[in-house]
Amino acid sequence: MARHDVTLTIAPPKLAQALRVTLSLTPQKDGQVAAQREMVASLQSALDARRQRIILSRSSTDWVKWTVLLVQAGLTMITIAMVHSGNPTANRIILGIFGTGVGVAVLLIASHSRPFSGEMGVTPSVLLQVMPEADPGGGK
Repeated sequence: MARHDVTLTIAPPKLAQALRVTLSLTPQKDGQVAAQREMVASLQSALDARRQRIILSRSSTDWVKWTVLLVQAGLTMITIAMVHSGNPTANRIILGIFGTGVGVAVLLIASHSRPFSGEMGVTPSVLLQVMPEADPGGGK
């Protein structure tokens, strides 16, 4: 997802195979019918979660939002400086606090802009733990 090489139109082969195997089973009892129904629902849920992750990986924060955030922060800092211009010590303290808040907000937005890439990107480690054939260390 970080490389943007997955598509919504093609289901993953392992998931499609699991769905085919589940649907090919012929349940004999009511409990087996219920179990088959639950397995299909779980596989559909996994496919839907995959779709949501793909959609999220393609989203980003556009330049308009960044510009508005930075202009608003700049105007607020100018206003704070003008209000507290009579007291330079208070002015420095308040501008430092607000500037730190703006920096944290920018970092938070930047980290959520591309959730699957970069230094703060989400890794598939949890998904790899539930896949018995996958090796999280990259050995296979």
